[in-house]
Amino acid sequence: MAAQVGETAAAGGAEEVKQYKIHVSSRYLDLTKQKLEVTRLPHELSDPKSQDWWEPKSQIEPLIDFWLEQYSWRTQEGLLNASLSQFRTGFSIPSSDATVRIHFIHARSSHSNAIPLLLIPAFPFSNLSFGHLVKLFTEPDDAPNNQPFHLVIPSLPGLGFSDALPNNTPVISSTAEILNSLMSRLSYPHYVATNTSSGAASPAGIDFQIANYLATYYMSSCLGTHFISPPLSRPKLREAPVEWAKWSIANLLHAPILGYRSEDFSALERNGYIRQPKKKASMPAQLGLNQLSLQEPNTLAYSLCDSPTGLLVFVMRSLHLLSPKRRKEFTPTELINFTQLAWLPGPEASMRFWAYCVRHPETVERKVSMKPKVGITVFLGDEPSADVNAELEISASAEAGAGTGTEADTGPSTLDETRDCYACPSWAKARYNVLYTHRASGKSGLLAWERPEIVAAGIRAVAASIARWDPRLRQTRTPAAAPLEQVVTPSDAAVEQPPTELTTRPAPRFLAPPSSDVRGHPIREVSEETAVDSNENVAGKTPSPGPKVPSPLHLAPPIDERTQPHREASDDTAVEKSPKE
Repeated sequence: MAAQVGETAAAGGAEEVKQYKIHVSSRYLDLTKQKLEVTRLPHELSDPKSQDWWEPKSQIEPLIDFWLEQYSWRTQEGLLNASLSQFRTGFSIPSSDATVRIHFIHARSSHSNAIPLLLIPAFPFSNLSFGHLVKLFTEPDDAPNNQPFHLVIPSLPGLGFSDALPNNTPVISSTAEILNSLMSRLSYPHYVATNTSSGAASPAGIDFQIANYLATYYMSSCLGTHFISPPLSRPKLREAPVEWAKWSIANLLHAPILGYRSEDFSALERNGYIRQPKKKASMPAQLGLNQLSLQEPNTLAYSLCDSPTGLLVFVMRSLHLLSPKRRKEFTPTELINFTQLAWLPGPEASMRFWAYCVRHPETVERKVSMKPKVGITVFLGDEPSADVNAELEISASAEAGAGTGTEADTGPSTLDETRDCYACPSWAKARYNVLYTHRASGKSGLLAWERPEIVAAGIRAVAASIARWDPRLRQTRTPAAAPLEQVVTPSDAAVEQPPTELTTRPAPRFLAPPSSDVRGHPIREVSEETAVDSNENVAGKTPSPGPKVPSPLHLAPPIDERTQPHREASDDTAVEKSPKE
């Protein structure tokens, strides 16, 4: 069973959900500037460029200059605080006596027929990167024909301004329970949920695993879920004989019958099947982004936590792996925003979340009395290029010019990185009650930025199908009290609320806790001046004596007092600030 997530209630009951405003310490921003000024970039050989790896110096150096001279975190911080309704609330993890505070966006629609929606952000992005979706879901154009939602976008544990889960805690089941408890705490006893990116392309399958766990084990509250490119497998005779027979006949005849379409067969020929990893495999080979992950996360975390430039390179490479032929051209400000939202709180917790999922996959046991209700969106894939070199040339041409506000060439792509393996939507019928299917053209890419209307259309179709016969989805209670204006640590008066569901969740495999650290090194103290701050403490009041939880927000290193040389920007590499910024 998942680490039981209790709800940490403050003295006032309704005061457990607090408004949140980001405020990063000025000294930490100064430290970031100092590190950028003394950046040492690797030497790169002259032409010809390598055909085997990315040579990013010509794209990275202008972005460093832009970050130093034109980018303003204070401006971006103000825009985020002004445009997004942010909150934070705590959940107890009794197995470790810890409290995990979850940061989330909560935007209620003005429409009376709005339905609660849990939007699961694509890993490893922060929820703040999805603020552009709020209006699309809460205040849609032509509201009578486009279902509006009360929107909740949480930051997954350890990402952005959410606390990390304690060590040795099963991350998928615990995260799912936290998210379900969050919706209940917001007076949404029944809701729908959606992914925002491809489940098959997600690192370690994190996006799909969280949505699938909610759909399977919380059917009494999560009434419907929208999967995007889920890693489905072909029906098996022992598990689903009827669906196996349908697939066998349709595949044998190669005919659009029994729920299959001609597009399914052409997409399978073009892209291949999604290969399920073996039980003992450490990571799925087809997930290109997993090539950047290490099973031991701290090696990479130590490097990225000390280098904003290194994290910027990691972000750019990750974006490329997720969408090699990008439709969305990110500006320098957007690229640095992605980096800052990982750099300021620290990327170490997300690395550990990722590595735990790779090393300890959580199997969803199918001991259910009903099939979960889902919608399925898949992507048919692009038409194949004439050859690999032509594909690389198209990718490089489409992504040239990071210094001018477009994405740079991020190097040769391999077939494993660019291929979107295909899964027929009808395969899902073996395990799910499929309410909606959509076969979209092209590849999934960075869907939340490139084609968010596909996400919206899928969850709206699922919600409409459920609302026709299930009145619970329309019975949304108004929150009992308005949230306070400050964020305070919840008190230690924890109240466990056992989940009500139709199924029994499996017991996760806990690891033996690591031996205590016996190093002779002194404990590194973090002063209030160097911590990444928020309006955590109310002026003139003593915070509630809630349990302390280590948080990346309070791990900012002390400022290096030595004099640092200023990094000069050359005229040929400087990034000019666009009028929009």
